[in-house]
Amino acid sequence: MKTTLTTGLTLAAMLLGTAALSHPLDGLTGDEIRRTTEILRAAGEADENTLYPLIELKEPPKDQVLAWKEGDTLDRRVIVDYATPEGFSRAIVNLTQGSVEETAPTEGQPMVLFGEFMKAMQVALSDDRMIAGLEKRGVTPDQAFCLPLTAGNFLTPEYDGKRLMKVPCYKAPSGSSNWYAKPLEGLYAMVDLQKGEVVDVIDEGAIPAPEDDWGYTEAEIAERAPLRPAANAARLAQEGGPNYTIENGVVNWDIWRFRWRTDKRPGLVLSNVDVRDGEEWRSVLYQAHLSEVFVPYMDPSEGWYWRTYMDSGEYGFGLFLTPLRKNVDCPSYATFLPAVINDDAGNPMEIPDAVCIFERDIGDPAWRHFEVFEQGPDKFVPAEGRPETELVIRTASEVGNYDYLIDYRFKQNGAIYIMVGASGLDAVKGVASTSMDDPTAADDTRYGSLIAPHLVAPNHDHYFNFRMDFDVDQPANMASTLDIVPAENLPGDVPRKSMWQVNEVMADSELTARYTFSAFKPRYFHVMNGDRKGPLGHNPAYMIHHGNVAYGPYDFENDPPFKRNRYLEYSLWNTVYDPDQRYAGGTFAMQSDGSDTLAQWVEDDQSLHNADIVSWFTAGFHHIPRVEDWPVMSTEWKTIHLMPMNFFAMNPAATIRLPADDEAALPVDAAAAAVDTPEEAGAAMDENAPPAEAASEAAADAVPESADTTAEPDAAVSGAPAAAPETDAAGDDPAGDDLDAALDAAIGETNAPADQGSGSAPPVPKPAQ
Repeated sequence: MKTTLTTGLTLAAMLLGTAALSHPLDGLTGDEIRRTTEILRAAGEADENTLYPLIELKEPPKDQVLAWKEGDTLDRRVIVDYATPEGFSRAIVNLTQGSVEETAPTEGQPMVLFGEFMKAMQVALSDDRMIAGLEKRGVTPDQAFCLPLTAGNFLTPEYDGKRLMKVPCYKAPSGSSNWYAKPLEGLYAMVDLQKGEVVDVIDEGAIPAPEDDWGYTEAEIAERAPLRPAANAARLAQEGGPNYTIENGVVNWDIWRFRWRTDKRPGLVLSNVDVRDGEEWRSVLYQAHLSEVFVPYMDPSEGWYWRTYMDSGEYGFGLFLTPLRKNVDCPSYATFLPAVINDDAGNPMEIPDAVCIFERDIGDPAWRHFEVFEQGPDKFVPAEGRPETELVIRTASEVGNYDYLIDYRFKQNGAIYIMVGASGLDAVKGVASTSMDDPTAADDTRYGSLIAPHLVAPNHDHYFNFRMDFDVDQPANMASTLDIVPAENLPGDVPRKSMWQVNEVMADSELTARYTFSAFKPRYFHVMNGDRKGPLGHNPAYMIHHGNVAYGPYDFENDPPFKRNRYLEYSLWNTVYDPDQRYAGGTFAMQSDGSDTLAQWVEDDQSLHNADIVSWFTAGFHHIPRVEDWPVMSTEWKTIHLMPMNFFAMNPAATIRLPADDEAALPVDAAAAAVDTPEEAGAAMDENAPPAEAASEAAADAVPESADTTAEPDAAVSGAPAAAPETDAAGDDPAGDDLDAALDAAIGETNAPADQGSGSAPPVPKPAQ
């Protein structure tokens, strides 16, 4: 290992002045990426031809970040993976000092370089054996589209230490949008990327490529099936502009604030996630980001068994971020922001519109309650409630044939929804069958589904592991489960025989804090602050709600892909914070052997008592393909819910204001006028009447005949408890005969103005600031 190689550049003086301008967790700028490679070259560690799989921020120690204040200076350090004649090395570059602090050979294979895809394709298509295989299938090299894919690691001695990709091919589309519809099944090459040569070619025999292009653009679909009738777009809009601000890398909205950046491997990274509780900003998460994505296919054939991709660690969700499209990926009024990562040559590369941020009224109530006992024969009290608005920060990465959307959705009730949306195209293999009635169909579909003539989509899984560094009010937290168990010692005189109670079980150490989920053993998981108490004596906590999980008959000891991804054995893990442990599948995922993974880290079994806890959650699903997945898949969303538990003194969503244009908040005349035009509302009013008179007529028509429009404001509207109805000597309610009819009429009047019987209404609230 080499350490502290100081360059002769004058960068240090320049950077000392700029370091104070950046937050320690801000992503690297384009200038910082350039300076990183300049420092390496000046130190003799690189030259103009050096290639860089990864250049990313090396975060400062957590205690220094938490103590940092605007104006403070912390050294900016960078992690660099770069190619050398012997293989790959990792360096730590200090931008502030202009020095290379350390270098060492990597302990595994870094992410795939973009140029390696092109190289593997060219090498494969130049091999005589591949050319002969293509000719057998009626295709020339210039008619083929070959897709280099990571080969996995099956512990084959002859491949040990080699950097490999496997290359299957397709008949290239001619004018079609679908590049994957015509697989040249049974033919692929194994390419050694470092030597630039084909190691092996497998040809299992030709299967004719399908003839159908299966394009998915609107024009291509219109040739296959009639499009739906033209419709009015149900668009979201925000005429007054956003209620969030983005300043110096901080997003501030409603009760939330957080920092964001994009890294080349995980993509979107959120840091310093705080929630406002009254006048106090309280920390929830120090950081959250995607840790790994594992997609194993379940077809044991020679051309498919090795397809066990680690999409984040091998390919990079940041590298494959795509520009987001207005009115498709995000509303037109969203804020679109670029991502800056490094290209293969170590230059900054900007991906435009890679991140979008927007808020939306999702059309659901954040909460509501209609109180039947507030109603009366002379009044209608509408449901009390508030519309739900959420803030979304989103990215989309295209990894091969799949598109993945990553959302962090911030809720007004203090919850955070981490959402993964899977879309794109199914991976398909060519088969002889055109129908399930064909004699070959049973064998062709043993490990997949026939989704089009000559095309089977193999069964597979998707697993998404997220790293969530909780800091509930402080770094030192505790983890526990709330287990739902049969109630004990029920009173003998109670006829109930099956009830449940909650047992809280503290997690003592890392090995005891690994959990699987079962509907037959319900439990909730939370990370809590043991040093603080709320007004009722509770320890504030955030709960990890189950989300979407999946399990399978996996052998984590003997099946290499699952040994490499052994974090799947449990859906939730908890570890003590270590800045070098960011990725559950290991620092170097490509062709890894499972020796540097989350499953290995917990063998230290560190205590979780008042520790800085990091939670690792894997959401996932089994994908049994269906005809409806072709030619393009509908977006399938999977979730992880983070919810406050005894964190606030009350429901934080209770303080949401009614919108200024809410009918229940408008004066009677304005509300009635807002319902519809007189003709649309069916109101019998004089077209020449002044607006106020017309509104009064509409309001009068909506009031039940028995209503007293001269009554004083009633207790229900003012917020005081409603008085109990008077009863006669027999105990009957004299208004009872009219109550049901009045309620039926009131409930039916869904567009009725508020407080019809009182002659007054609450003032119109101002919009929330």
